[in-house]
Amino acid sequence: MESFEELARNRFSTKNFSNKELPDEKLQKILAVGNVAPTAKNSQPQKIYVMKSLEALEKIDKLTVCRYGAPVVLMVVYNEEGIYHYMNSDKYNSGAEDAAIVATHMMLEAADIGVSSCWVNRFDPDEAAKIFNLPKNEKVVLLMDLGYPNGVVKPLPPHSTKKDISEIVTYL
Repeated sequence: MESFEELARNRFSTKNFSNKELPDEKLQKILAVGNVAPTAKNSQPQKIYVMKSLEALEKIDKLTVCRYGAPVVLMVVYNEEGIYHYMNSDKYNSGAEDAAIVATHMMLEAADIGVSSCWVNRFDPDEAAKIFNLPKNEKVVLLMDLGYPNGVVKPLPPHSTKKDISEIVTYL
């Protein structure tokens, strides 16, 4: 069994999925782990739309070229009415960060159970909301492809290029 650090280091975005069906029990496990993710003040503003039908996947293909043949795409959104607002601020809130925490939990759970994923942000969130007729108070944050690789896949070259920790950490 991999350690969490090994899992985090080894996981990469798959850019070529097979048409092999994702078993429902694995999908449900991924969604369940997303459901236990922490959110600001436990407000749980996230909502996850599961795209599996041909019709839904065709709509995703109109939004982005980054489905890469995945048989399942999750659309992670947050409800503006359930977000935490930073102290004394109407400008800053927890919506996108809560959705990102939930998505990260799901992405890492997928990797842990042998399911490949790709976090997609190459699309217009407003267009996604329009195409899927989402309520006005729901804001789309990301799409996540899920499935199995089509043959041998490798991470893109920049995957393992990381800044030195001294470049990203400052002690005050």
